[in-house]
Amino acid sequence: MAKYFGKIGYIVTEETSPGIWKPKTTEREYCGDVLRNTSKWTTASDSTNDDLNFNNQISIVADPFAYQNFSSMKYIHYMGAKWKITSVEVKYPRLILTIGGVYNG
Repeated sequence: MAKYFGKIGYIVTEETSPGIWKPKTTEREYCGDVLRNTSKWTTASDSTNDDLNFNNQISIVADPFAYQNFSSMKYIHYMGAKWKITSVEVKYPRLILTIGGVYNG
């Protein structure tokens, strides 16, 4: 089983001034294991190039911040790029992250 160490990006909405809310990106570092490592090329009808999509699962050892904000996890740094987090499964003391395509946020 491969090991993982990298950053996970959270997007949390914060009040910057009374009545004004803006999204704020926060990155935190985590370690864990790569449970599944698969990829596939997909072709979109409106695109000339194929897209690479992962269907990987990464299990991280979560801290209290991760448990309180797992619904705000948006991307993960993996293999030199940012990838979208498509689902999060809570299995105390870990979170199982499923990642999909490239994150463009």
